Amino acid sequence: GGGADRYRERTGLPLATYFAGPKIAWILRNVPGAAQRAAAGDLLAGTVDAYLVWRLTGGPAGGVHVTDVTNASRTLLMCLTTLAWDGQICAEMGIPPAILPSIRSSSEVYGTVSSVMTGPAAASIPIAGILGDQQAATFGQACLTPGEAKNTYGTGNFLLLNTGSQPVRSTSGLLTTVAYRLGEAAPVYALEGSIAVTGSLVQWLRDNLGIIGSAAEIEHLALSVDDNGGAYIVPAFSGLFAPYWRDDARGAIVGLTRFVTKAHLARAALEATAFQSREVVDAMNADAGVALTTLKVDGGMTANATLMQFQADILGVPVVRPKVAETTALGAAYAAGLAVGFFASTDEIRDNWAVDARWEPQIDDAERTRLLAQWRKAVTRTFDWVD
Repeated sequence: GGGADRYRERTGLPLATYFAGPKIAWILRNVPGAAQRAAAGDLLAGTVDAYLVWRLTGGPAGGVHVTDVTNASRTLLMCLTTLAWDGQICAEMGIPPAILPSIRSSSEVYGTVSSVMTGPAAASIPIAGILGDQQAATFGQACLTPGEAKNTYGTGNFLLLNTGSQPVRSTSGLLTTVAYRLGEAAPVYALEGSIAVTGSLVQWLRDNLGIIGSAAEIEHLALSVDDNGGAYIVPAFSGLFAPYWRDDARGAIVGLTRFVTKAHLARAALEATAFQSREVVDAMNADAGVALTTLKVDGGMTANATLMQFQADILGVPVVRPKVAETTALGAAYAAGLAVGFFASTDEIRDNWAVDARWEPQIDDAERTRLLAQWRKAVTRTFDWVD
């Protein structure tokens, strides 16, 4: 009952095996003795952060079993409004809530490193910050005000938009999640859009087609031509994600003429990343009712200035890269620093954020509209491929 949206209203997530809850349910049903041990209180379950804290604080010798709201929000088991495990969902999945970690904020002292696990030298160091990967990057990017967003460019892209103190329910296929919670303060929520194929498209050009010898070569090749020559690559290798959600789609290269060269295809591959990010931003603007004014970026592909310039062009807003590129680690460090008093407030985090590079839009609205129309036409060519 309810299909993929069965738990979306409560958890912000579609029902999918991607999340931890169904994985735990599978273990309890399929691993011999697991359900019995869970019922007897001899088994604990959690995400990687919970396991690390448990081990560091003593493990079997008295470890603390906790997680934070951001990781808990990605299990498919936590209610977004109460920030507690949802008893009904746990019951339907056959997961005893007692095996799950206690849900805490993203920034507080959870415990101290135990000498049992690390020896006397490292004992008593406080463990004080827990954040999920993309939420940590958002915090590290100082996206602390509603309407601020960051986009991480890797094998795929992950775009998060701060939506403030109330969860925003998506009607555009995005995920509703907790961005962070600091101590006893109210939680801050976000919308997240995931793009499956961005950096991996560059890898495909390198490994499958042999067009480039290394990922770094793609920018030089793309810069050897003025535009994409009318060619568009839609990398729907495993279907289309937000905002289309078409699992019947498959990848396509369209607009080919004899004029098109491998350089045009290199440019088209970079542009595909920017086009897909624009469509997720459009979905976020529609859901949140807050227009993006600046996009903060991080991840390996942000070293590609050609891609970053086109991203600014197609969005029509500035794109900004910070001086510290490892924003996930930075965000977790910020959360810990706030908990132990190293930072007095989030104002220090905002002040610590610094610009490394900034790209301003350089095309007019008419050209942007034309390019987006061509892209969307290319996307429709991928539909209905799988019978």
